[in-house]
Amino acid sequence: MRVCVVGAGAAGLPSIKACLEEGLEVVCYEKTADIGGLWNYRPNDPEVGGTVMASTVVNTSKEMMAYSDFPPDEKLPNFMHHSLLLQYIRNYAEHFDLIKHIRLNTTITKENGQWRVELEKGGVELFDRLLLCTGHHVQPQFAQLRGVDAFRGKMMHAHEYRDFKGFEGKVGFDL
Repeated sequence: MRVCVVGAGAAGLPSIKACLEEGLEVVCYEKTADIGGLWNYRPNDPEVGGTVMASTVVNTSKEMMAYSDFPPDEKLPNFMHHSLLLQYIRNYAEHFDLIKHIRLNTTITKENGQWRVELEKGGVELFDRLLLCTGHHVQPQFAQLRGVDAFRGKMMHAHEYRDFKGFEGKVGFDL
């Protein structure tokens, strides 16, 4: 059985591993140049989808968020900076030899109920199953607020925020 995994982040990697453990042929497509998904900080790439902020520290302990079959190094802080979490994710992928199943810089443009996957760079691949592991932070969601068009200040979604630069000395409001 041939399986397509879309996304090589925190959910995509163990999905690849689980498929391999079941003896399935698996191919993972990742639209960016590296694994890690949300945890791969990319400040200069607005088209990347979800990404953490420069200052992000995980608000879940390493023991609670760890992969059950790959405990984090006990020397790591309990609440890790995103760069440490990304390294943990990379170590997981390397430890279980997952990288060779991932095609980086590859975007899927279309799929249908028969799992015919069209690739942005051309080509079509057929799969028996498809696992969508792109995460829920890829597309920003905006609240519908009455009267928002009368607001004269800068409005932005957290999806666009990368660091504090440009906001020094300003008053902000989070909704």
